[in-house]
Amino acid sequence: VQLVESGGGLVQSGGSLRLTCSASSSTLDNYAVGWFRQVPGKVREKVSCISANAESTYYEATVKGRFTISTDRQRNNVYLDMTHLKADDSATYYCATDPGLMCTGGGFHYTRTEFGSWGQGTQVTVSS
Repeated sequence: VQLVESGGGLVQSGGSLRLTCSASSSTLDNYAVGWFRQVPGKVREKVSCISANAESTYYEATVKGRFTISTDRQRNNVYLDMTHLKADDSATYYCATDPGLMCTGGGFHYTRTEFGSWGQGTQVTVSS
């Protein structure tokens, strides 16, 4: 499955953005989907995930209470609604789906496999 992220941009501190992870040629209900982010020179970090059946979600502590992950009925898109954005949220955001991506209410675990897919990323810049 090919993934494409969209919705990034420049926003003031305290503002909101909705990121979209769109799947082509398939739906996003085979494996869990995760959002990651990366700042140049730093390790890519996990942000949030949603399970394959969309019944479980997980948020890293840095975004919990401010970000919401969801999917649509057709399971073609996974969204990341980001509110109360801070300068520290500035990064390139990526979505990924992979059989090695495990998402439960208690955690987000990822082991990359040859069957996974990543998008190209979308830039989020939060001005302080």
